[in-house]
Amino acid sequence: MGTPGVSELLLILGIFVLFFGVDRLPKIARALGQAKGEFNEGLSDSRKGETEADLDRGGQTETAAISAGADVEGMTVDEARVAVEEE
Repeated sequence: MGTPGVSELLLILGIFVLFFGVDRLPKIARALGQAKGEFNEGLSDSRKGETEADLDRGGQTETAAISAGADVEGMTVDEARVAVEEE
């Protein structure tokens, strides 16, 4: 199953036109674009929060701690460092 070709895409577009009509397609496309933008913005905000929390712990990433088998959630920088070194 490869990627759809031009004829398949035109068929899908034709079905959308039949179901939704020509007037509603731009509104649907605009709503999908806005939803995608809001999703990406939320994703970026969550990553920013994780990065700030990581920096507050002195750069000891949770991924490195998990791979070492340590749980550093809620620990200070020094406690996290000791937990990672013990594992």
